Amino acid sequence: MNISPEPLPELPALRIALVGAGRVARALVLALDRAGLPVVAVGSRQPERLSASCYPQPCTPQQAVDRADLVLLTVADDAIAPVAAALRWRAGQAVVHCSGATEVAALDAAAQAGAHTGGFHPLQIFSDPERAAQRLAGSTAAIEAGPALMPTLHALAAVLGMPAIVLPPGMRVRYHVAAGYAASFLLPVLQEAAALWASFGVDEADALRALLPLSRGTLDAAEARGLAGAVSGPIARGDLGVVTRHLAELDRLGPTRAAFYRLLAAPQPALATQAGRLDEDLRKRLEFLLRAADC
Repeated sequence: MNISPEPLPELPALRIALVGAGRVARALVLALDRAGLPVVAVGSRQPERLSASCYPQPCTPQQAVDRADLVLLTVADDAIAPVAAALRWRAGQAVVHCSGATEVAALDAAAQAGAHTGGFHPLQIFSDPERAAQRLAGSTAAIEAGPALMPTLHALAAVLGMPAIVLPPGMRVRYHVAAGYAASFLLPVLQEAAALWASFGVDEADALRALLPLSRGTLDAAEARGLAGAVSGPIARGDLGVVTRHLAELDRLGPTRAAFYRLLAAPQPALATQAGRLDEDLRKRLEFLLRAADC
């Protein structure tokens, strides 16, 4: 039976609890406390294993739900729907999962009980909760909710210092794939660079020490000038001779290395043209060179 949800309290009076006690939960507890919105409880299947110095009022998931107006589910993606279905919700309460890839429909059991449902995904790395809590300010929150809950999620993002983007229903997987490109997908590129240097005796630590400032410089340039404005190197210069030598050396090391280079290089002539670095003729010649092995 559908129950019409009641309005939520204003943000300063909102009682916030978390269900799930992993690294995302720890970072959010810290960030919310520092923002003046202390979490009233953290629910876990094994609350006795939680440190009270790290998690406020450790308790069972149902106890956390019973104490809160807004519940943030920080459980694994596959657990969101089962956890939501296993708990008792109140009409007018809000339940929001913190996954980037799972649709809000996973919370349908709560919606059927009259709860407001939504998504609040902090776009940040949580391998170190303390550092993640510090980095949330300035990071983006991807939010999704109905009209009654949306102002609360905007306010929550604002108090954490997070710009918000609104996800349309059905777009969470696409959003999450893109986020992966900007995060973990950077690592195979650095891995390949370090492997090439390892072939002439530079170890990974020394390679990263040398290459990471270069990566940060590129990211800083992209932030300041956009993607096209940040493009650099022989492709951006239209240096066909250098690109040809790159490909020849990589082909000598093995076909997968040259293929990886071509895949990553393929969009760059268009970016360089967009930035006014290449004319159309040079762009076409570079594009032909980069795809020549596939012709």
